[in-house]
Amino acid sequence: MINPADFFKSLKARGAGIFCGVPDSLLKSFCAYVDDHCRTGEHIITANEGNAVALAAGHYLATGHIGVVYMQNSGLGNAVNPLASLADPEVFGIPMLMIVGWRGEPGTGDEPQHAKQGRITAEQLRLLEISHWIMDAAGDPDAVLDEAFSALHGTDAPVAILIRRGTFAHYESRRRSDPATGPTREEVLRRLLELAHPQDLVISTTGKTSRELFELRRERGEPQRDFLTVGSMGHTASIALGMALGQPGRRVLCLDGDGAVLMHLGALPIIGHLKPPNLVHVLLNNAAHESVGGQPTVAGQLDFAAIAAGCGYQHYYRADTPAALSECWERIRHQSGPFLVEIRLRTGSRRDLGRPTNTPSQNKRNFIAHVRCEAS
Repeated sequence: MINPADFFKSLKARGAGIFCGVPDSLLKSFCAYVDDHCRTGEHIITANEGNAVALAAGHYLATGHIGVVYMQNSGLGNAVNPLASLADPEVFGIPMLMIVGWRGEPGTGDEPQHAKQGRITAEQLRLLEISHWIMDAAGDPDAVLDEAFSALHGTDAPVAILIRRGTFAHYESRRRSDPATGPTREEVLRRLLELAHPQDLVISTTGKTSRELFELRRERGEPQRDFLTVGSMGHTASIALGMALGQPGRRVLCLDGDGAVLMHLGALPIIGHLKPPNLVHVLLNNAAHESVGGQPTVAGQLDFAAIAAGCGYQHYYRADTPAALSECWERIRHQSGPFLVEIRLRTGSRRDLGRPTNTPSQNKRNFIAHVRCEAS
């Protein structure tokens, strides 16, 4: 396996000037080492991958130093626009090194949302005319980096390294988590299901939120009828908006995460402008990308009450305990939305947390059946 410390030092020795991106589970040891050993301003966890490409471009223009942009391969979709219309040599020609976690690599087995993306990742890079190399645990990272940096300096174009599962040796972050305060996400989800009406339409964000919701329905002996957004991080609120507009007589509960909200924050003013009265947007805020390694977000420092008001939400509530959530739910029952309900959580989940056993197609059919059964 490749030692994250050695890889980081090799990047710095070749002139890497800034590290930025969105965390990925295949890269978590590398990202943890970067976070521990970069100076202030050298490492930025961005809201989405396109932001990271633009940030690296700006830094290169200001300093001449190559930026290292890391992401999961699913994030290539967010990055295509600035890669093709900003960094490409047919436009400004801005070199940067992309470190891409290869989820769903053919033949490896992965979750269903990664299968298509994994199969087309290399072809995406070829279509974008981005030179790329593949790195695994048995490879020679210095040889790959020599070729990659030679291409960077010779073409003034982005290049990429695809990282296979198990490439990096384990590294434990030295970052100390905040003291354990607030409820767990699972405790809050359990209370939400107790408060929800059987006719409510529930949609949950990607990652552990959907995994916990699936298991809680099973714990309660209830059929799987929620829409579990297993991919498309950051778009749950927009899916919920579409549901709320399409089913105005039903309450829609959107169970969102802080990292996901930040990724496409522009969805909030659209919700506020359209003002669907039946939309309850629940923000489960633990200020971390917990599902891919626990890297911090900036959400713990944000005033979501002001954001909700500025975006046009009708009501904002903060409920940091299941009991407080019950109290605010009584007010929600007698008011019109949209609502933003922020719940500050502590990080952590059960070690034995499973994954949905239904396929996405089965999940879709179950959800549609729930919508049509209750609507008829």
